[in-house]
Amino acid sequence: MTYAVPRMTPEEGEAWLGLLRVCNLLPSELDAQLSRDSGMTHYEFGLMSYLRAMPESTASMTEIAEATNATLPRVSHVCRRLEGRGLVEKSISPADRRVSMATLTAAGRRELIRATPRHIATARRLVIDALSPEDLAHLSRITAILGKNLDPSHRFGPRG
Repeated sequence: MTYAVPRMTPEEGEAWLGLLRVCNLLPSELDAQLSRDSGMTHYEFGLMSYLRAMPESTASMTEIAEATNATLPRVSHVCRRLEGRGLVEKSISPADRRVSMATLTAAGRRELIRATPRHIATARRLVIDALSPEDLAHLSRITAILGKNLDPSHRFGPRG
């Protein structure tokens, strides 16, 4: 089945390609900074940040996968790697022995706290400080609109 879809105008194409450029370049810049300064990937940082925000710094692998938009095998692999470095501890849920849990350790919390200032500085340098207050307001509005389309069930929390 073929769909009749109107071509993008030059302005629409420019906006679309600009968004793709940022979506492709920003994650690798954040990964490079965290790897260089803290020895962790951006995904590991996000996973550990999620755990830190959870009660008792603990969540099931399924919860982590949903919150980080990852597959269970990826979460399991990353948690195993973090466990090997003493940053996360894996366990079985006392409520349901079929459920694997991950807990951020004290060492993991310290590493996350150490990594955060440079990570924020990078986010500021690459995005926040490059924009005027008006641009930031537009970016917030735009990402809220796009977020509603991409995350209608609010897996990543309500926005705008």
